[in-house]
Amino acid sequence: MNQKIVRISALFVLISTCAMAQKKGIVLSGTNELEEVVISDSKFALPKEKSGKVIVKITADDLKKRPGQSVASVLSTVAGVEVNGNQSRNGKDLGLYIRGGRGHQALILIDGVPVTDASGISLSYDLRLLSADQVESIEVMKGAASTLYGSGAATGVINITLKKAAKKSIAGNVYMNVGTQTTAKDKDYSAQDYNQGFSFNGKSEKFNYFASLNSTETTGISEAKPALDTENFEADHFSRVNSIVKFGFTPNNKLALDFFASYDKIKNDFDAGSFADNIENFATSEQYRIGFSPKYKYTNGEIVLNSSANVMDRALFNYGSFSYYKSRSVNADLFNKYSILPELFLVTGAQFQFHEMSNKSDYVDIRTELANFNMIDPYLTAVYNSDFGFNFNAGARYTIHSMFGNNWVFNLNPSYSIPNTPIKLLASYSSAFIAPSLYQLYSSYGDENLVAEKDKTLEAGVELELLNKKLIFTSIAFLRDETDAIGFDLSTYEYYNISGINKARGFETMFSYQLTNKLKWSANYTFTEMQKQSRVLNPKHKVNSAIDFQATDRLAFSATYQFVSDRYTEYSTYGPAPDFETIVNSEILKDYQLVNANIRYTVIKNRLNLFAAADNILNKDFVEARGFSTKGRNFKLGLNITL
Repeated sequence: MNQKIVRISALFVLISTCAMAQKKGIVLSGTNELEEVVISDSKFALPKEKSGKVIVKITADDLKKRPGQSVASVLSTVAGVEVNGNQSRNGKDLGLYIRGGRGHQALILIDGVPVTDASGISLSYDLRLLSADQVESIEVMKGAASTLYGSGAATGVINITLKKAAKKSIAGNVYMNVGTQTTAKDKDYSAQDYNQGFSFNGKSEKFNYFASLNSTETTGISEAKPALDTENFEADHFSRVNSIVKFGFTPNNKLALDFFASYDKIKNDFDAGSFADNIENFATSEQYRIGFSPKYKYTNGEIVLNSSANVMDRALFNYGSFSYYKSRSVNADLFNKYSILPELFLVTGAQFQFHEMSNKSDYVDIRTELANFNMIDPYLTAVYNSDFGFNFNAGARYTIHSMFGNNWVFNLNPSYSIPNTPIKLLASYSSAFIAPSLYQLYSSYGDENLVAEKDKTLEAGVELELLNKKLIFTSIAFLRDETDAIGFDLSTYEYYNISGINKARGFETMFSYQLTNKLKWSANYTFTEMQKQSRVLNPKHKVNSAIDFQATDRLAFSATYQFVSDRYTEYSTYGPAPDFETIVNSEILKDYQLVNANIRYTVIKNRLNLFAAADNILNKDFVEARGFSTKGRNFKLGLNITL
């Protein structure tokens, strides 16, 4: 798909829609109000006050207050979550760390369906493939969640919900924004970052549909950072196309049939590593996803099937030759909610997963006949919500893995809202099972003798709601024990199991204060300490703060602050000839602070919105990852039109 065609199409629709909006001047009723419910800790809608987990929900309204940001940037403001690479140039590979964990310990869902790249290093999802403009809301649930979600959900689950059909028979949305892409030293404020797209959707009595197309194109910054100010590296280009189609049929009030198909493609220039430019290297990724999710409601419950198939094609041109990766994943999760009593329900289910990959280059030939495995997991969860403030969530899952045998995981999660007080006490103890990825087993860096990692997480905390729920304060401490944790040896360049128990501990504090009807202040602080694998670029201390001010019915302003503490990193170099011995080095990356702001203006209520954003306003020159560029002060302008 040509990005320029998408841009021209979006511009044409924008112009015609602007004219339509000015002509009609229709004021629609607000649709941003979301019920205060969460689904991540039981797979079914549950009032947030009855959940025993601290689940951070980023609503559609929250996303509107952060226009022009990526999914990675939004997630990096959540307590306990670090997305390394999101401060670099667009297209930099991303490292997702939750509570000091590594990429293979966090699971990402899209519309409740696990997403993954079976040929990837950690069997994880590439967040660069997703456009924030197609996202409706995000739930972040931290702690081991393998009981409900299986292998890989050891440090947390990120459940991303994409936008859906509106309540009207015909509706649509068109957006376009343009921004700069420069480092603190270069200060090139020409337009280098383009993002545009549109969607059409609608709903009738029995049918609903949604179709969306997005295009992003960015240049302006080199991925690698020059070691000397006198050096000039070429700008690395990044482009992306996202498309999704959803179709739903509701023949009666008990049965709903939902289908989806999506296609995502990125092309990305990259360099030869830290402080090393390369004008030839590039990578392409194409993702094809289809899925079917029927739901059936009966007298005392509901049964759901989440099924999907995913194909990833990746090609890397590196050091003068190509490497080709292909992977296929199939997921089918059938689960049932049955209410035994009004205050007690059971979730029973069984999940099947299949993953395979191939890798072919001048040096490697990994075939799908070798690199594949599957899992069958029956599971059970009981949820009890009393009328006197006590809630209890308990469950177990039995994983039958084709390579790593049979494994039990469990979850115990009590909580108690003390009557006639604003205090809610939370606790949980849960385990997780993480199978090595196919890449960690079969690549040239892999080891087929790896064993599965097993984690246990203990957490306890308190939640306070004061001043008629205008002030909400939450603090929670956690301790995670990792047995046979999977690490990477920088001396041998191989994946291995860390001997003994690897510990991670810390605590998270969050609060939000609605000072007035127009002014809200929110902030969080995270402390994370890891016993081993300290090269994971997760800061020990991290602070986020945000102010949202609705000045008038049409004018709004937001500002955010982020502090990231010193980080310890390790990297390898080579000694002199003839031995070229591998030398492991260490370095402390200095802390940094960022201030961002945006202003939003509604030209036509519920029709036409404009925004202007400035990131890294103080133009700080900082290091996120050793040897790679970071963004300086950058600006973005955009508009959004709703049909």
